[in-house]
Amino acid sequence: MGHNTWIGLGLALISAVVTNTAYSWEHDAAAKLPPLSPSRPLRSARILLREPRWVAAFATESVGWLLYVLALRLAPLALVQAVAASGLAVLAFWTARGHPSRLGRREQLAVVLALVGLTLLALSLVGLTPTDERPSAIGAIIWLGACAGAAVVLIAVPLRFARAAALGLATGFLFADGDMSAKLIGYGGWWLVALVTLIVAYGVGTSVLQSAYQHGDALTAAGTATIVTNVVPIVAAFVLFHETLPHGWHAVLQFAAFTSLIVSAVALGRQDAPKAGEPAG
Repeated sequence: MGHNTWIGLGLALISAVVTNTAYSWEHDAAAKLPPLSPSRPLRSARILLREPRWVAAFATESVGWLLYVLALRLAPLALVQAVAASGLAVLAFWTARGHPSRLGRREQLAVVLALVGLTLLALSLVGLTPTDERPSAIGAIIWLGACAGAAVVLIAVPLRFARAAALGLATGFLFADGDMSAKLIGYGGWWLVALVTLIVAYGVGTSVLQSAYQHGDALTAAGTATIVTNVVPIVAAFVLFHETLPHGWHAVLQFAAFTSLIVSAVALGRQDAPKAGEPAG
């Protein structure tokens, strides 16, 4: 890999640490605010902007996002996403307040599976020649629309997933749209129209994530979002941006990686039955 690619991956790692630290701070601030609703984004925005701690956390998240955009300019999408996904470990650390033993066994298993999956995913990309081609406009529109549609379903339709996880998954699809839009904008020209989808996806996704924080811990809400946010663009990198498809042992590693990530997301999103004397979530 070239010098610029390594710089891009370094920026992606810093972005992961900064962004997921901000997610933890946002959770602590949003959890104490009046109820937020994805269906009333303007009201939710007013409530959030009146909370100084949340504003500071969001500003930190914005710095992380800018570093991510710079990383996309220097390295292929799949490689950047694989490195950025390491932020899940940072999120788990903050959720456990520095003591992983405080996490439940299911959460510990989910984090381990996610990190194993992300490590396998990174290994599957080693040795592949980075490529980066512009996607077809129709393909990009269909992909962005499908992700947005999945987010709407997760928000509107009751599922067996815990509500925090369902909203986290919806956030992941919206942020994935935003990440892919950021990549498209980098091509310049008429691709700059993707700025609209970037603003909408990140804006709505941020609102949905704050609501998710009020239904569960940061690891469940932002953890599921992080998994989807990183996996979906990696798939898009091969389908839309024509990055090199893996074969042989690369393909085996990717299959194992995606299996681990899916199981991890299910574990994070599992709705536990309330204990005796406790209200249902």
